Order: sequence, then C-alpha cells, then structure tokens
Amino acid sequence: MAKSKTKKEVNASVEEKLRALYNLQKVNSNIDNIKKLRGELPLEVQDLEDELAGLETRINKYTEEIDTFKQDIAEKKNKIEDSNVLIVKYTEQQNNVRNNREFDSLSKEIEFQSLEIELCEKRIREAKANIKSKQDIIDNSADNFQVRKDDLLHKKDELDDIINETQKDEEKLGKDAIKIEGTIEERLLTAYKRIRANARNGLSLVTVERDACGGCFNKIPPQRQLDIRSRKKIIVCEYCGRILVDKDIELSLGELEAKLIADAEKAKAEEKPKRRRKVKETK
Repeated sequence: MAKSKTKKEVNASVEEKLRALYNLQKVNSNIDNIKKLRGELPLEVQDLEDELAGLETRINKYTEEIDTFKQDIAEKKNKIEDSNVLIVKYTEQQNNVRNNREFDSLSKEIEFQSLEIELCEKRIREAKANIKSKQDIIDNSADNFQVRKDDLLHKKDELDDIINETQKDEEKLGKDAIKIEGTIEERLLTAYKRIRANARNGLSLVTVERDACGGCFNKIPPQRQLDIRSRKKIIVCEYCGRILVDKDIELSLGELEAKLIADAEKAKAEEKPKRRRKVKETK
C-alpha cells in the first residue's frame, strides 16, 4: 500500500499535484463556509460554560466559608457558656476566701472571663456580618448562574440545530478531504497546511484574478503569470506566500482545449474588421 502510494506521488505531474491541491482547497473552503454558519455560537457556548464553572466554584467557595463562620460562632458560644460557668464558680469562691489576695486573684479571673465573653460576642457579630455578606454574594451569583444557564441551553439548542442541518455535508466533505490528501505527497501537503494555518481566510491556494493574486491582491508580473499557466512548477506569491494557479485549473484537458480554441476564434473575429478598414483606407 505504502509503496504504491509513493510510486503514485513520484509519477504525478506538477499539474496533477496542483489540481489535487486546488480540489483540496475547494473542499476545505466549503467546510469553512459550513463552520461560518455557526458564527460565534461555539465560542459563546464555551464562554458561557466557563462562566458557569466559575460561578459554581465561587458559590461553593463562599458556601464553605459560611460553614466555617458558623463553626466559629458555635465554638465562641461554647466558650461564652464555659466563661459564664467559670464566673459563677469564681463568684461563689469569693464568698469563702480567707484573705484579700485570694479575693483579688478571683476578681482577676472573673474580669478575664468577662473580657473573653466580650471578645467572643464581638467575633460572633463579625462572623454573622461576614455570613450575611457572603450569603448576598451567593444569592446574586445563584441568580446570575440561573440566567447564564438559561442562555447556555438556548445557545446549545441553536448550535445543535445548525450542526444537525450541516453535519452530513460536513462529514462528507471531511471524507473527501481525507481522500484527496491521500493523493498528495506528504511534503507538499505539510506545506499546504502550514500556509492555510497562517492565512486569515483559510486560503492556502488561490487563482490569479485580473493579473493579481487572489489572496493578497498584489499584481503579478506577466512572465510569472505565463509560468503559472504553464503548470510546470509550483509557484507561490512573493507577497503572501500562497500557492498560485491559473483560473482555468479546474477545467479538464478537453474543456481547456475548447476554451483556447474559442478564445483564439474570438480574438481572430475581433481583428478582422480592423484589417478591412485598414485595406479600405489604403485604396
């Protein structure tokens, strides 16, 4: 299989290679046109999916923070209860002290526990404020999440409709492209794909239109145009690097001969009146 393909590549003329590239470009351009029908929808869908993932991460993060604040509040409440128990205990002990030193020591412990209660109450208020702030963010994010989710479902449905309408054509064109690529030598195909990847409009091969490159529209010298029409070698545009072919590349050999004959007859018919007038003036 590989040997027969290599043999075919070696035996293929430059014209056959150019025709294969031209056909491949036509197929690729048709695939590009199908993708254009989708417009920005694939990107919009991707952006919405990324945004939803970000909102979900944000909601989960703030939810975890709220849970942490709630645990802190519970711990602070337990500390307050413990401090109250200790205050009652130290107050009772003050009634049974034997000297001022013990009384002062117990008073300091009671004062310390009172300060602990105040500090815990302050931390509880701060935690509740943080919970309210985070909950507001979660609520807003949740509303935004639902709106974006509805947008995503709508965009996905729209994109699926377009894909379903064009899927068969795109699959067929994809198979045609693979089939044509199999007839092109690897080195030439690699160059074609590289040029196509760098071209903004996806055109790697263009025809000469009105004495200019069909890709960048720069003028092509007459001698270079003759070389292009001869199809003896692969010529690229010196400005944009695209492969250049003449606009009759699509015609078969018979169609091309018929066109050349028709063009010659047309040119001959246009010259006859001029010659007659010239003869008449001489007489």
